[in-house]
Amino acid sequence: MITSKSNAKVRNLIALKKKASERNARDVFLVEGIKMFREIPAAQLREVYASESFLKSEAGRKAVEAVMAAQDRLKETVVETVSDEIFRNLSDTQSPQGVMAVVSQQHYRLEDLFGQHTEPLLLILENLQDPGNLGTIIRTAEGAGVTGILMSRGTADLYNPKVTRSTMGSIFRVPFLYTDDLSGTIGKVKQAGVTVCAAHLQGRHTYDGEDYTKGTAFLIGNESRGLSDGISELADVRVRIPMAGKVESLNAAVAASILMYEAGRQRRAGRKDT
Repeated sequence: MITSKSNAKVRNLIALKKKASERNARDVFLVEGIKMFREIPAAQLREVYASESFLKSEAGRKAVEAVMAAQDRLKETVVETVSDEIFRNLSDTQSPQGVMAVVSQQHYRLEDLFGQHTEPLLLILENLQDPGNLGTIIRTAEGAGVTGILMSRGTADLYNPKVTRSTMGSIFRVPFLYTDDLSGTIGKVKQAGVTVCAAHLQGRHTYDGEDYTKGTAFLIGNESRGLSDGISELADVRVRIPMAGKVESLNAAVAASILMYEAGRQRRAGRKDT
């Protein structure tokens, strides 16, 4: 059982928790909690750590065994036992669930965001900073049927533990791509026949007045500054979300959710309402 903060594995885990540079250098990230642990694709599982009290409980032990057996990793992957005190230091939550894993990062190309869909539905995020917003957007994107997410390099690190946890497993199923040239990549999206829509306070139409049944990409900007002028100008159309009272704008995750689900509604109906 690991009981020392100076243990090399403990130091490595803390570095992975705190530093994006460390995660990228090793091409891995941390997954914490039994729900997320169950979602890990077998090919991506690298290391498993569980607290002493978690493994002593029948429920905890059976949960780990079930996941490992289902992934055919029971014999080849050692579950490292960690003292409860050390596990609290490793955890990114105030109430640790007792299990975490080191998982391989995923790598996608722009084509993967389109998938096999003839009418893809994309999200394009410019410099979103809040980890909770990003995680919520990814989780909601899966529920709304989004085929992929494109992000500027200035967007929060998707492998930040807070983002990963907020996705509730969607991080393993929604293709995503960071780009150093957001303008250029948006150009490629448009060349593929996808209409780019900007969520914008100066939108000509309300969000439910456009047709999203064809290939569509929604532009979502920074939480406080919105979209930059240069990126906004690349949009084929601007749409606005009407608001009552004195509210000037919505939370980025909320705005993205409204747009995604309107697109999903239209696509399920098979046509744009008139």
